[in-house]
Amino acid sequence: MPSSGSSQRYVSSVGVGVVTAVAGVAVAAAVGGFIYYNEGRLPFDLPFAITPKRYHSPLSNENWIASFDSEEGKLLDGGEKIIYKVRAGGVEPAIRAQVWPFLLGVYDLDSNLAEREVVQFTKHEEYEELRAQCAKAAKTLNDQGEEALSDFEQVDGTQAGEKVPDEEENFQTWRRIIKLDAVRMNAEWIPYAATQASVTSQEAERLSKEAGLMDDEHLEPPMRHHAARVVLILEAYTMYDPETGYCQGMSDLLSPFVALFDKDYEAFWCLVKFMEFARHNFRVDEVGIRRQLNMVSSIIKTADPELYLHLKSLGCEDCPFVYRMVVVLMRRELSFEQTLCLWEVMWADWAAIENKKGGGDSQMRDKLGPPSRDLLLYTIAAAVRTKRKNILNYTEKDDLVRECNGMAGHLDIWELLADARELLQLVRSKASKDD
Repeated sequence: MPSSGSSQRYVSSVGVGVVTAVAGVAVAAAVGGFIYYNEGRLPFDLPFAITPKRYHSPLSNENWIASFDSEEGKLLDGGEKIIYKVRAGGVEPAIRAQVWPFLLGVYDLDSNLAEREVVQFTKHEEYEELRAQCAKAAKTLNDQGEEALSDFEQVDGTQAGEKVPDEEENFQTWRRIIKLDAVRMNAEWIPYAATQASVTSQEAERLSKEAGLMDDEHLEPPMRHHAARVVLILEAYTMYDPETGYCQGMSDLLSPFVALFDKDYEAFWCLVKFMEFARHNFRVDEVGIRRQLNMVSSIIKTADPELYLHLKSLGCEDCPFVYRMVVVLMRRELSFEQTLCLWEVMWADWAAIENKKGGGDSQMRDKLGPPSRDLLLYTIAAAVRTKRKNILNYTEKDDLVRECNGMAGHLDIWELLADARELLQLVRSKASKDD
């Protein structure tokens, strides 16, 4: 077991970032700009109660510190126990900003401290370059008027009157939609971001102008500041991945990262990794969405034939009523905290598969079952089955949509995850018998 001093030295730099401490909070260590709290506790009450239905307690600050060696700052056992711990119980709120970059693959689970510092530096520079491209494009649009697309000098050097490249039109469209979505976001994130929640009106106004926001003066400074950060980061994402660009709903995926990370480049690269999985949700042809809806249907058909046959009688066997759940990964059906729990457990499953690490003792590993890239879909199927009694009495498609929309705020994520794991094992068991 490494000493507490050496462990703290490494943990202070292992994450891309961590929530900054507010005045008066006892801080265990602050090295290289990365800070964490004593005992992994936030200095304010969160608006939720952790239920006792988890398989295991969440990954704690103590667990996290003890997981690194004192020589190179590497995760012991390549992160196997950490992955298992998160799969079983999630992550304590105070250390999410340190743990998430490992789960998402921003940092390799086998990396050492020096390697992570290089990644930090490189990723910061790459993000700033993307922001420079955005600023150049935005300046051209603002100088010449965003509506006069055929009459301005292009970023790439083409002259006034020449045909506007598609990417210029795309950036203009994406930018406009991003701004609209950013100012409409709710304030659920505020208890998770002490420094951002206390931002001054002057700083909020400065960043709002940098982001080119308008009609946001009615927002309180924290919301205005948050909206501006969302705009800046999503604009950078459209430059990074122009094939995907921006679609409504992506702001919902970004908002938790903006809340937990004080630096934009940290939030950006976590979003990039998340979007490697979720980007197919935003394809115009909806091929990815249809695949997932079909899989939810298949899960229900295998696990609950009676419910499936009723859905089929309503012409809903392809499960269009869970469309929203699939697109934004249950962000609208769950509270902010429950969303974070679901996502980090999903990411731990992905990391377990990617790194071939299950972790934990055999008894608990058997209880969790094998990891799955489709844990979200099993969770959605489990959510539908919580309403099966009502659904079996419905005679109209619209009733299904109302029922699913009505789930918001009434779900227990740990019960759903337990049910999802059981569904996963049931489906795999039946599939192996059929083979």
